[in-house]
Amino acid sequence: MQVTAPLRIDASALSAAAAATFAAAGCAAGEARQVAHALVEANLFGHDSHGIGLLPRYVANLRRGIARAGQAVRIVADHGALIGMDGGCGFGQVLGEQAMALAIGRARAHGVCVAGLANAHHLARIGRWAELCAAEGFASVHFVNVLSRPLVAPWGGTDARLATDPFCVGVPHEPHPLVLDFATSMAAVGKADVALAAGKRMAEGLLIDAAGQPTTDPAVMFAEPQGALLPFGQHKGFALAVMCELLGGALSGGQVQHCNPPHNPMRNNMLSIVFAPDKLATRQALQRQIAELAAWLRGSPLAPGASGIHLPGEPERIAAAERGRDGIPLPRRTLEALRCCAQALGVDAFDTFDTFDAFDAGRAAGPAR
Repeated sequence: MQVTAPLRIDASALSAAAAATFAAAGCAAGEARQVAHALVEANLFGHDSHGIGLLPRYVANLRRGIARAGQAVRIVADHGALIGMDGGCGFGQVLGEQAMALAIGRARAHGVCVAGLANAHHLARIGRWAELCAAEGFASVHFVNVLSRPLVAPWGGTDARLATDPFCVGVPHEPHPLVLDFATSMAAVGKADVALAAGKRMAEGLLIDAAGQPTTDPAVMFAEPQGALLPFGQHKGFALAVMCELLGGALSGGQVQHCNPPHNPMRNNMLSIVFAPDKLATRQALQRQIAELAAWLRGSPLAPGASGIHLPGEPERIAAAERGRDGIPLPRRTLEALRCCAQALGVDAFDTFDTFDAFDAGRAAGPAR
């Protein structure tokens, strides 16, 4: 594989180009900006697998009717502190914000809300929904399943049967919330896509090929016959994925993975538990105990090569500071895919991002919101 240096592009300039492309694809201006901002925010936080590289796939799904513009959550079950919603296959970046606003409102009234959101097109970085809850002072737990082509082998199996089924927990804290957000596979499939675009191999122990043999080649996830990601933590990650299927899929009012769909719908279902932590412990006590825990953990001598001991959510803020200053690294292959997608819609928004000067030009516009 040939490794090429990525471009560094300003987040605001990248968001504006993406918003123009989504608008040309049929989204209202506000929706286009909302989806574009959330994708670029994932890049800014270091999660390129859930970032701007997904734009061509979103546009393709919009054209196929797999994703639908202009949708809003519809309440289908209402029991006060328990609420069920359907997203009508609208963009997850829009539906997720609406669903969390409703859940936060119910948690503010009742102390807790259990909220199911079914039939959303790709909710993307799930940590974003925990961050929205934390910004309003609420802790949250999120179980998510993914209806897509199978990507992850069950523990003991040799072909893909599940998707990456994320699990997320958020706790309010200053200056930023503590957020655990991970796929129940060893890596998100987007990590393989990013590695392939950059001409890099994956680490050992993440992938198997179509014959069930270990491999470091990310291309096996996009070949026919397809390889598979492995569950993290062996049987433990697999068991957690099963619970994400049941809680996030079945109990949200959605559907569990049970087949290999003819197209990749990128559909998410999510069950969120949002609650007021100060109903159980005072805010002061929580902040004190977070500080005590952090001090105790950071007192451990660093392992060779370690840069520090970081609490959940801190690596994202470190990445955001670096990328906000130096620009978001974008593989040239990814940029070309974005340019082709936009040009097919009659948009030249990505045409100027062909030199390293693109970051300096974009920086004048200021940081992304």
